[in-house]
Amino acid sequence: MASTRDIRRRIKSVKNTRQITKAMELVAASKMKKAQASALAGRPYAELLSDMLAALAPKVDGTLHPFLQPREVKTRGILLVTTDKGLCGPLNANLFKLAAAIKDDAKFVVIGRKGAQFLARSGRNVVANFGVHDKVPFKEIKVVGDFMMDQFLKGEIDTIEVIYPQFKNTLIQESVHRPILPLNNLVEFVANLADDNADESPRKAVDDRLMIFEPDAQTVLEALLPFYVNRFLYQLSLSAKASEHSARMVAMKTAKDNANSLLDDLTLEYNKARQAAITQEILEIAAGQAA
Repeated sequence: MASTRDIRRRIKSVKNTRQITKAMELVAASKMKKAQASALAGRPYAELLSDMLAALAPKVDGTLHPFLQPREVKTRGILLVTTDKGLCGPLNANLFKLAAAIKDDAKFVVIGRKGAQFLARSGRNVVANFGVHDKVPFKEIKVVGDFMMDQFLKGEIDTIEVIYPQFKNTLIQESVHRPILPLNNLVEFVANLADDNADESPRKAVDDRLMIFEPDAQTVLEALLPFYVNRFLYQLSLSAKASEHSARMVAMKTAKDNANSLLDDLTLEYNKARQAAITQEILEIAAGQAA
């Protein structure tokens, strides 16, 4: 049996760990609420863009835009969205499995240090690595989107696909591999609107008869599609950030609960050891008196 001094040291160490994990849980919970609020705040704007594209669809020739033209896939373009820090459970590991399953010729663009480290270890072709602040500013995501669209238009990559954690609820974050470009038609593009709040009640679409496009519908489409791709990536990034903070909160809560359980076991062990030591001292005193 371990000495009471050793057990006291372990109890102190576990208490310190519990304090740290509890603080990290509270911080992650606060950040998760802010990330969810940001995603919800931007949803009406994304829905209006979807309505505009739906109204444009019957008025334009969608096959004229390079984003909507099918092409032979020689090199895939993959955007891997991961976290900068660990301690978020299996979130990153599940994303790495999806990335490792890609055996075709591909060029990777990464958001997050964990993803960059994984791709470097696995020897994948990484063409760019971007950092995004916790608040996920749109201007930072626009840099990523513009870079990938430029690569797509130059023919460096033939697809734009995203691997990211989709936020379902506090306990569930689903790893998703979602293709974005190219698309066969505009209707398909509109249908691919990021839906990170699937439990939200259905919304009535805006009547397209109320929309007037100037100078003409085709010009509006050419200007709107690149912006819509960036907005699409922005919604995915907000979902990924909410998933990160949620997964970290759950992981830290689990660690805190395990620390509480371990403390109970160590306290019981300490009391037993102390009682055994006291009993031994009493026996030694009694034996000395008898002698």
